[in-house]
Amino acid sequence: MFSKDEWTQVELLKNKKLLEKDGIKVIIVDTILKPLDNLEVITYNPYEMNLYPKDTVFVFYCDTGKSTKERLSYYKKKFPNHKCISLKGGRAYFRPNFKLLEELK
Repeated sequence: MFSKDEWTQVELLKNKKLLEKDGIKVIIVDTILKPLDNLEVITYNPYEMNLYPKDTVFVFYCDTGKSTKERLSYYKKKFPNHKCISLKGGRAYFRPNFKLLEELK
C-alpha cells in the first residue's frame, strides 16, 4: 500500500476504506484551491495538518499530479510523522462519479 509514492483514484478509494477500518484517517489535500467533487478535501495548511494524529495519511493533489509528485519529498520532510502520497493524474484524471462496487459473495 505504501510501497509507491502515487495512488490512482482506485487505489485511493480502496486504501482509504481499508485504512479507515483500522482507525487511520486518510486526508485528501487540495494544493490548487480547486476541491474535488464528491470527496471531502482540505486546503493545504501546514499548521492545521500538523494537528492531525501521527498515523494520518495525506494524499496531495494538483491539476495533473506532476507538481505534487515533484514536491513529495518536501511534504515528507514537512510532515515526518505522517504518510504522504501524491494522487496520480491529479484533478485532470479524477472521475467524480467513480465508486467502488462491493464484490458479490
